[in-house]
Amino acid sequence: MSPARSHSYTSGPTATMLLADLGADVVKVEEISRGDDTRTWNPPSAPISESSPAKSAHLPPESAYFLAVNRNKRSMTVNFKAPDGLEIVRKLVERSDILVENFVSGKLESMGLGYEDCHKLNPRLIYASITGYGQTGPYRTAAGYDVIVEAEAGLMHITGEPDRQPSKVGVAATDIATGLYAHGAIMAALLSRQQTGVGVWIDCNLFETQIAGLANIASNYLIAGAEASRHGTAHPSIVPYQVFPCKDGFLMIGAGNDKQFRILCDKVLSDPALAADPRFVTNEARVKNRAALVYIIEGALMQNDRAHWLERFTGLGVPFGPINNIQQTFAHPQAVARGVTVEVEHPRAGKIKLVAPAVSYNGDRMKVRRPPPWLSEHTDEVMQELGYSAEQIVELRGKGVI
Repeated sequence: MSPARSHSYTSGPTATMLLADLGADVVKVEEISRGDDTRTWNPPSAPISESSPAKSAHLPPESAYFLAVNRNKRSMTVNFKAPDGLEIVRKLVERSDILVENFVSGKLESMGLGYEDCHKLNPRLIYASITGYGQTGPYRTAAGYDVIVEAEAGLMHITGEPDRQPSKVGVAATDIATGLYAHGAIMAALLSRQQTGVGVWIDCNLFETQIAGLANIASNYLIAGAEASRHGTAHPSIVPYQVFPCKDGFLMIGAGNDKQFRILCDKVLSDPALAADPRFVTNEARVKNRAALVYIIEGALMQNDRAHWLERFTGLGVPFGPINNIQQTFAHPQAVARGVTVEVEHPRAGKIKLVAPAVSYNGDRMKVRRPPPWLSEHTDEVMQELGYSAEQIVELRGKGVI
């Protein structure tokens, strides 16, 4: 069982959802009146079905944002500020393998639920703290928001067209990457505990995750002092490697070496002379003459529609792909063949579709055993597992503790 209170928006929920996909019993511990902030991030939201439980009638519809990252979990609500609520969380800590928390650094410690407090209750506990900037340093108490860290840790500087303002990524990429890092760290900590019998404190944060995610851009600066710039969809070191327009849409073309470029010219564009042009014979030359080559390729592609070019590219070994919208993405033949969505029965929303877990084992995709929970759906269930009687549960609910 892994108690998790989400303070930021996607990183903690992503990490715990991945653990839940693997079979962990994840208990999402939420604030008693509104729960996770993303529950109110609608529209869009799922419609409320006629069979929705009466005791959830006071809740708003289930937001699509919340539904995206909370499959396979249970939800309970606890007021941490009440002594009885604190005792409930301590009972959870005593019997849990993992605690994942998204609070600002030091917040849980001030409430008596810091790492040292929880380690005393359960020395085997793996305590994963996901913050904006880490447990030390001058920014340790700053809240972490994906879009702010994208800006502050270099990603936004390299995202967007060169002649326009910086742009954020279309999804919370830094949050998601941090959740993936946290998930991997927790799995490693479980292996460590098998050998030592003792848990660890994991310090995972958006800021360092994003810096690590700068990859070759970071290395270019650290090794050669090379400052980065924005290139839109283009690659700074490979040409042609970018989005190109055609009559009715866009294509991504990635001719990553001289052989692929020759095939592009000969077989796709039917222009062998282009590959022999001294300005474009090598990648180094193509980078120097980027603008001229891009202009020529754009002119050729604009002569026909996307379907024509997709047929011409197919089977030649030159990396390419259409720029699909979301509808086209889910209708993609590979997406259909691989079953990238799953339909589940939600107690409030009825049948809903979710993105399926992305990993398969021995040919079997991980299952969605539980739909994303409605707020406090499993409070009574978890309280009973902790040893509370029905009378105690009623009393604590009346006092606003749960």
